[in-house]
Amino acid sequence: MFIQTESTPNPATLKFLPGQTVLETGTADFPSAETSDASPLAQRIFAVAGVTGVFFGTDFVTVTKAEEVEWDHIKPAILGAVMEHYQSGAPVMAGEGGQAASGHAEHSGEDAEIVNQIKDLLDSRVRPAVAQDGGDITFHGFDRGVVYLHMQGACAGCPSSTLTLKMGIENLLRHYIPEVTEVRPVAV
Repeated sequence: MFIQTESTPNPATLKFLPGQTVLETGTADFPSAETSDASPLAQRIFAVAGVTGVFFGTDFVTVTKAEEVEWDHIKPAILGAVMEHYQSGAPVMAGEGGQAASGHAEHSGEDAEIVNQIKDLLDSRVRPAVAQDGGDITFHGFDRGVVYLHMQGACAGCPSSTLTLKMGIENLLRHYIPEVTEVRPVAV
C-alpha cells in the first residue's frame, strides 16, 4: 500500500491519500480525540502524539497537528497508523451509517427556497474546491441575509480561511442569491 501526502493551505494540516475509499459518502470531522469514538481509524491516528484533529473525505484523510510539533517527527507514525488500519480490515467508521451524506444543517421555514439555493451552490462550486485542500465547508444557518458556515478539516483554523469566506464564498453567494448579504464562520 502506498499512501501519498499533500500539503494544504493550512500549515498545521496535511492531507493523506491512501489510494482507496475512505468514506462512501459525505465527510466526518473529529476535532479532538474525545470525538473519535465512532471511528477506529480516527482513534488510531489520534494515538500518535501531537495529532489534534482528524477529518475524512471520500478519498482522503486530513490530519491537523499541534503547533509545537514538526511534521517530520509525526508524519511517519501517521502513515504507519493509516497503513496498519487498512491492513487490519477494520471499518473506517464503527456501526452503521457514520456521518450524514450532505453534512448540511437542516433548515425549514420562510427562507427554505433560499437555503436550498445556498446548499446547491456550496455543493456544486465550493465543496469540491475545498476538498482539494483537504477540508469541507457546510451550511449551518441563514438569518436575515447572513449565511453561517462551518469549516472543517484543513479549513478549520487555516490562515486563508477568512479570505476564502469573504472574497470567495461570500461574493459567489451574493452574485447568485441577492438575499445573501454576508457570510460568517461558526464553531460547532
